[in-house]
Amino acid sequence: MVDVSVLAEILIALAAIMVVSTVTVIVIARVLYRRLRRSRALNGAVLRVRTRVSVGPNHEILRLRLRLRESLASGQAAVDLAVQSGGPHGELQRLVGRLRNEGTRVESQLLLLATERDPVVLRETLPVASRRVDQITGLVGRVRSVVAAGLGVRTDDTLTTLGADVDREIAAVDAGVAELHALTLLDGLPTPERTSMQQTSAHRLDKRSTP
Repeated sequence: MVDVSVLAEILIALAAIMVVSTVTVIVIARVLYRRLRRSRALNGAVLRVRTRVSVGPNHEILRLRLRLRESLASGQAAVDLAVQSGGPHGELQRLVGRLRNEGTRVESQLLLLATERDPVVLRETLPVASRRVDQITGLVGRVRSVVAAGLGVRTDDTLTTLGADVDREIAAVDAGVAELHALTLLDGLPTPERTSMQQTSAHRLDKRSTP
């Protein structure tokens, strides 16, 4: 017969393993859930899907939320790009932060509207919310235009400098090829004429190398 104490220890061990496993699964699930909630890409994808499948006033509310989020994200991306590329950005980072704060307030208002069931209230408040979203997206568009203009100026200056450098290198290569061609022709000439042409070629090279 199996000892009762041994059987009890086995059951206690199994119960402990089950408890530990359950707690571990719960902790992992909570961590994953929090990370997924903080994932902007995932939240944006979910919002886009909800916007497509929704109807009525809820569709308009979700559409405004999606437009607001995408606009603010594009403004932040533009400023980040200006900072990374060393372009002029001034106070744009601070301005985008203020726009993001206002966008958070507007989205909170839209979330509140999503719970509204009075059609009269929705008809009155949705146009107001839409105008606020238009204002924010318009300001973000101006920020992006400033960043694009700054990057464009730097690109034009860089391309102009590169063009001048390329022209100089091409001229130097062409001159080198011409000199090699002339030296090749000298091989078939008599010694006096070859010496004279070599001296002329050397004189030309000295003149080109002298600033």
